[in-house]
Amino acid sequence: MGPIIIFDKSTLQSLSLEEAMWLDNFYVANITPLFFVETLADLEKDIRAGKTPEQVVGIIADKTPDMGCVNTHHRNLLYGELTGKGMVEMSGRPIVSGGQAIKLGNETGIIFNEPPEVEAFRRWKKHQFLEVERTIAKEWREGLKSAAPEEISKTFQRFFNIFGTPKSLKELKICVDRIIDSPNKKDILVFGLSIIGVLPKAQNEIIQRWESSGNKSIREFAPYFYYVLSVDLFFYLGIAANLFSGFRHPQTHKVDIAYLYYLPFCKIFVSNDKIHIGISPFFLRPDQFFMNGNDLKTDLANLDKHYSAFPEDVKNRGIVSFAFIPPDNDSFLVTRMWDKYMASTWRDIESRKFNGTDKIDPEVEKVIAEKIKRFVKEGESVERSTIGNSDAVDNMVVKHMVPAKKGKWRRFPPEIENSKKRIFD
Repeated sequence: MGPIIIFDKSTLQSLSLEEAMWLDNFYVANITPLFFVETLADLEKDIRAGKTPEQVVGIIADKTPDMGCVNTHHRNLLYGELTGKGMVEMSGRPIVSGGQAIKLGNETGIIFNEPPEVEAFRRWKKHQFLEVERTIAKEWREGLKSAAPEEISKTFQRFFNIFGTPKSLKELKICVDRIIDSPNKKDILVFGLSIIGVLPKAQNEIIQRWESSGNKSIREFAPYFYYVLSVDLFFYLGIAANLFSGFRHPQTHKVDIAYLYYLPFCKIFVSNDKIHIGISPFFLRPDQFFMNGNDLKTDLANLDKHYSAFPEDVKNRGIVSFAFIPPDNDSFLVTRMWDKYMASTWRDIESRKFNGTDKIDPEVEKVIAEKIKRFVKEGESVERSTIGNSDAVDNMVVKHMVPAKKGKWRRFPPEIENSKKRIFD
């Protein structure tokens, strides 16, 4: 439970295991496919400081939130939207693929099993990697080397003959919007489809669908495509106008920029990266928040210090018993984020009064558990389209295998920790 947050790899790397525990506890992490591949790519890096590439990837996997979700790849979202197979809701919530639609009696539900990325991270913690994963890592690193800013400049500088050369990032964003919203809608649509890598045959089918829609504006026809195209144009035109020269490692700019594809699916974006700090404000909605990675780390460290002062008998009951919600103290950044993004009643949750011996009513817990078991074991699988979207269903089950401990912290009371049906060590 908590505000939905997206982080880049460097932010997670900066955290200790204990700080990562509090990130997982007080935020809902939306893990991007980009984070998964970027982490895997470290297998091909020349790692120093006495660690092997496998050890470095294992350390990142250890810190990765266990209770988060993995967002659907942006290419799959674009395909669904452009072909008319599905809308992309950009409201600050993750879009998760899969999920088995279930019907039991008059009630409907969706069961989400763990995605393959989560299973992979579990293996990586043990330094176990499949050969195909090593191949992906190698291809990813090679792809970075092929970036050619000078070729990009030649291709995109022609836009400046029409719209003028932007002198700042603010002017660049204005230029991007003017290009995509220009009257030459079909030309921009074709150009945009080419930029994101849509093959000619598929382009023709999408264009026919667009024409059948009445030649709508790109923003109206495919809002997420419009958004991704604006991110890409911002990047390419920024290189052509030499506006990114102050940022380090230009060959990795496209990797950094690609994180922005997923901003519509979170409330908070956190990074220490200079290019993210400079660019993300142009793509965040008014209801979203950019958090500096150093600020997050400091706050998580303060939380760790705060809870470390609790009595041992309280801490031994697990953080679900005494830290279900953040401290009632506005000096903590996480508390302010909960005030901003969670229901105003969160401060009244009774779990704040947990003293290490309080328990959830066992009868209530039993009823909930039995209902979940019935849905999983007795529910009838049906087509997803027959039950509507996730907001319309009566029940939702999300399966997680959560380690009992992270760093020095125990998550659960001993009686739950010892139940092999609930967790794993």
